[in-house]
Amino acid sequence: MATAAVTALVAASCGGGSSDDDSSAATTAAPPATEAPADTAAPTTAAVESTLPETSAPASGGAATSLEDARGAIVQIVATGTFEDPAEGTQSNVPGSGSGFIIDPSGIAVTNNHVVTGAATLEVFVEGADDSVNARVLGVSECSDLAVIELDGDDYPYLEFNDEPLSAGQEIFALGYPLGDPEYTVLDGVVSKEDAGGESSWASVDAVIEHSADTLPGNSGGPIVDPDGAVVAVNYAGNDSGQSFAIGLDVANEVIAELQGGNNVDSIGINGEAFTDGVNSGIFVYSVDSGSPADQAGIQPGDLITTLEGLIMGIDGVMTDYCDVLRSNNPDDTLNIELIRPAEGQAYSGQINGRALEPITSFAADLGNEVAEADQGGEPTSGYTEYTFITDDSGSIEVSVPVEWVDVRGAPWDFEGTQVGPAVRAAPDVDAWLSGWDTPGVFAAASSSLGVDVDGMLALNDFSLDCDGVERFPYDDGVYTGAFDFWTGCGEENSGFIVVGAQPDDASFTMLVQIVVVSEADLVAADEIFNTVLVTGAA
Repeated sequence: MATAAVTALVAASCGGGSSDDDSSAATTAAPPATEAPADTAAPTTAAVESTLPETSAPASGGAATSLEDARGAIVQIVATGTFEDPAEGTQSNVPGSGSGFIIDPSGIAVTNNHVVTGAATLEVFVEGADDSVNARVLGVSECSDLAVIELDGDDYPYLEFNDEPLSAGQEIFALGYPLGDPEYTVLDGVVSKEDAGGESSWASVDAVIEHSADTLPGNSGGPIVDPDGAVVAVNYAGNDSGQSFAIGLDVANEVIAELQGGNNVDSIGINGEAFTDGVNSGIFVYSVDSGSPADQAGIQPGDLITTLEGLIMGIDGVMTDYCDVLRSNNPDDTLNIELIRPAEGQAYSGQINGRALEPITSFAADLGNEVAEADQGGEPTSGYTEYTFITDDSGSIEVSVPVEWVDVRGAPWDFEGTQVGPAVRAAPDVDAWLSGWDTPGVFAAASSSLGVDVDGMLALNDFSLDCDGVERFPYDDGVYTGAFDFWTGCGEENSGFIVVGAQPDDASFTMLVQIVVVSEADLVAADEIFNTVLVTGAA
């Protein structure tokens, strides 16, 4: 594994509680319900800490049968590597600390995916030992936030699982090494909720409990145990309201069994997090595992995955859509993917387990600065979060547009009094879109009878009388290729105007798409339009 998105980065990206570490101030996403990984959350009440007698650890290779016995099977994990931070850029050789617990005398241990994924080195400190042991990752689950590692050596004490149903009010204990401190810590509490929501910006877990043990930074990956020292859940999240969350065994047992066998679960090989700012959204990639499907496709740290199998990623700030796609497919299935590489200002399209990434047209990436710097009239359009498919009257053109563009008209394309092909128009108000420059919207049409190529189509769409200037760019959406003109300073509103001329590989028709751009949000909508537009008949 070449690079690491270590625990310190997750603190910066997921928000959560306050911290003395300056890196925690660089928040890059709006997490749901202010959740954060448990190794980054700062509780609002004092933690109950207990250092148990050192003489109570179980014999080597034995299973813990009490809370006192359990300490010998709890480990501190220091993961060191290099990752991309959206605010700070490349962070090299940065260590992060989390917790874990041994489940087999051979040295098999469980922790969180976000603690270890992408690490260059893993050092594991076993209770009572002065020196660390090395460990390797056997398997990870991005969506369940679980990982199984194997420690060097054998004959370790270990924990067993208690699969009995949990009930609210049941006494539990969170075990681990918070704050990067080598001192073993016990935090007590009760089960607050038997079935809490498990959607977060870095995971999507179907079985989660809420508990009242005030987890601290570094508790991630440690066990939640009953008074007999048996594991009832895996700690993974907390927030600055004093709530803590753990992965229930309904999920953990099945996933851990797969990971222990060397299989990744619901993973493509990234350490990522859902990101949205109301305009742009996606899965930000902190690191990529060498040799993984993501690596083979060409995904790089710092990329923002915008769509997976055509679904827009991260628009609600959580990983649900991303994980639903992974869970709906087999590990070796081919998945279409699109992303933006901010370092290059370039969008890419490709496939997981298929064709490698290639550059594509992205209006949000290519034109965002120009629109942001323009003197726009009126109030900016808010970010679009939902889209819907529309068609023309003949069903020949299909395209996805913002749900706010409720005025949809599918009459044929009338060019100088002659119907030349199918067309569809959509805007909040199509009449306003046709008559001025202050209303965003789209016109999409295609014709095989006009007899013009891409350059001819763009020549027919000269807006020099309404706009101040124009720049031409190549266009490629993976299905149609051609060129587009971006007109600026259009009308008194100084709006932008995208005019695309494109053809399929066989040049059987020429497509025309026009989009009025009032704000940056309309550029994101333009990307959605050109990611989805499909012409099935142009005669």
